Amino acid sequence: MELTKKTMILVAEDDPDDRLLIQKAFTKGCEGGELIYVENGEELIKYLKREAPYSDEDKFPRPRVVLLDLNMPKKDGREALKEIKADKTLCKIPVIILTTSKHQDDIDHMYKLGSNSYITKPSSFEGLLALAKEFHKYWFRTVELPA
Repeated sequence: MELTKKTMILVAEDDPDDRLLIQKAFTKGCEGGELIYVENGEELIKYLKREAPYSDEDKFPRPRVVLLDLNMPKKDGREALKEIKADKTLCKIPVIILTTSKHQDDIDHMYKLGSNSYITKPSSFEGLLALAKEFHKYWFRTVELPA
């Protein structure tokens, strides 16, 4: 399936095992949702700002939604979210935190920085699959996303 602006999800996740599980769950549970991965917040910002090696918009389309892990090398999710929401051209992109942290301080801080949602990663594949189905239903069938 060709990537489209309607369904493209940019996932910032440094753990290869988590990327694989997310890919499997979203392939099964998020009809038409295509995922592109970056491994840290630094790559995420380069991707969103169309900096090399992500300058080709046909190959690296603007995402409709970003799934953001908090704990990553180089630039963590907290720093990346703050930078995204401070940028006038990027701030409209919904950013959903998908992390293992259940700390209330993290939850409060991410919403304060402008996160559109905060989800704790399920501990099983079945839980992740259920999340992917709900994600698709809410983010691509229920809400209206910015152009």
